[in-house]
Amino acid sequence: MNYFRCCNFRFLKTKQMDHILTIAYQHPNFTSADLEEIIEAHCRVEMEKGSLLLERGQVSNDYYILESGLVRSYLFDYEERDITTGFSGIGDVVIEVASFFQRVPTEDYIQCLTDCVLWKISFDQFQELFHRIPALREWGRSWMAYELYRSKIRATEMITLPASRRYQQLLVRHQQVLQSAPLKYIASFLGVTDTSLSRIRKDFAHQ
Repeated sequence: MNYFRCCNFRFLKTKQMDHILTIAYQHPNFTSADLEEIIEAHCRVEMEKGSLLLERGQVSNDYYILESGLVRSYLFDYEERDITTGFSGIGDVVIEVASFFQRVPTEDYIQCLTDCVLWKISFDQFQELFHRIPALREWGRSWMAYELYRSKIRATEMITLPASRRYQQLLVRHQQVLQSAPLKYIASFLGVTDTSLSRIRKDFAHQ
């Protein structure tokens, strides 16, 4: 059963939260007043391992900044196989972009792989701030450009790199995934079978 608790910023202002949200909303155009207003719009949420933040058929009404834990995104292919499409670690923005901004039902699921603490902001709150704070619009454009770049890199590497190199890249970029995610989800993300991943891991262990 999902465990959900949402607490107002004003009663739970912590150094860790300030640190996470300040990192997430880095942009040179933000003033201190901008950041304070944006941060105060977030609500602290605690979720149990296995909880779903979003599932197929829903319209995404919130996005999150992850303070602790690990989250994965996945969907089902045409044969109803569970395919992991991404992981979100500490400090990441957890969002289903198409559903959130286009207001359409999603095909994705977003699942907590561990107990998680997140900071949530609703679509309506974000839109109100987005239209009122110019620096937030600049931050949004910068964030989206970076995410498009990451998506392009992943798509290219899935085609041009062998599975062993893709695993090596994961070692470098996402240590938290290797420490906390079940191997079957890592294998799915890399586009290999569980058996192939075990062989790759064994080869790396002997290097």
